[in-house]
Amino acid sequence: MLNYDFVKAYLASKVRSERAASLVEYALLVALIAVVCIVAVTTLGENAASKFDSVSDAL
Repeated sequence: MLNYDFVKAYLASKVRSERAASLVEYALLVALIAVVCIVAVTTLGENAASKFDSVSDAL
């Protein structure tokens, strides 16, 4: 009985640590996607603003 409890506790600890590692990896992916989105919106916003300025000056 003691051996089974040890194996059960060992496997349970491995599952928890892998789940936590997966959670950290997903959090890093979400953060990276957010940074890419912010950079893209900033760049597109600046380009759109310059286009609107050029159209406004043309009028």
